[in-house]
Amino acid sequence: MSDELVFDHEQVRLHGFELYEGTVLDVRAVVAGMPQDVKDGFRVDEVPFSRFRHAHGGRGDDVPELLTRLRSTNTDVSGPALGTLWDSLVHQGTVGSVAPLTVPFLLRVAADPAAHHRASTIRLANAVARQQHWGFGTRDTFLQVATQGWSCDCSGYPMNWSIDASRHAITADADLILPHLNNPDPDVRTSACYALATAPGGAGHVTGALRAQLATEQDPTVRASLLLAIAELAVENADLHVATWARALWSEPAQPAEVRVSAALAWLCLVDDPVPDELRMTVEALLTDDLVDFFDGVPWIAHVDEKGLVRTLDQMLNDAKPGVIDPWDEEPWPAA
Repeated sequence: MSDELVFDHEQVRLHGFELYEGTVLDVRAVVAGMPQDVKDGFRVDEVPFSRFRHAHGGRGDDVPELLTRLRSTNTDVSGPALGTLWDSLVHQGTVGSVAPLTVPFLLRVAADPAAHHRASTIRLANAVARQQHWGFGTRDTFLQVATQGWSCDCSGYPMNWSIDASRHAITADADLILPHLNNPDPDVRTSACYALATAPGGAGHVTGALRAQLATEQDPTVRASLLLAIAELAVENADLHVATWARALWSEPAQPAEVRVSAALAWLCLVDDPVPDELRMTVEALLTDDLVDFFDGVPWIAHVDEKGLVRTLDQMLNDAKPGVIDPWDEEPWPAA
């Protein structure tokens, strides 16, 4: 098949997306088959970017040049390249099918100590590996990474495949992200936590590294992010041991407020139990304006809802109706 091939949507309508599974038009297969030396050598010209599409629907022909410019030590070159990549790869909840092919290269840029925008570059690699919640912070969605049901981008390509391919690309290169947990910049450490949490194969050594870092971490935002990353991996793997651990943390008065609230959120997502009165009272006692403002910097909260922690907790504790956020409007409207 050539790079000119595109999905025949009439055939998809008749036979389903399975018609293209494992072919050169399945971005999951392309990412999985990308040679290690192509990734490590940053040989972007050997990757079929033009076969896939931006979030806007245009072809990915310009992506190799943008990735090359992102490596520049000149911020006047790398900064605009990063901005264009953000706009092209993930836009208003849409992940373009070309996006997963960039993940190995984004992670290698971020791994370079001489690179600029390391936190933002990691966040971009992570953004294309997550579904958009658009106002849903319920117990069964807050720590949910993978899409449920079929969802398509602007060109009609299944975003499920794109997000899945991006997640597996992160898993394959998790060892490039793990060192960022010790980066002196807390923003880089936070971004690394959020990215590692999307790795479907991260329940082993990744979780171990996150827990080891939590034992010594001094920055409150990173502590909250480490805890939520551990919980997100546990949700995917149905690890109820983490639920027991989280309950012990939110029940312990000696723990910092951000740890107790993050642990409460984690526990609520890991179990189906009714909300205990003890948890309600704990959260209510800790929920100051300063803590609400603090959680605006924790990516899990920002990803769900621009209104922050209060509305997320309202959904979890009180079964409040989620809001569907209109990307063109600051005010959400009720979900149907």
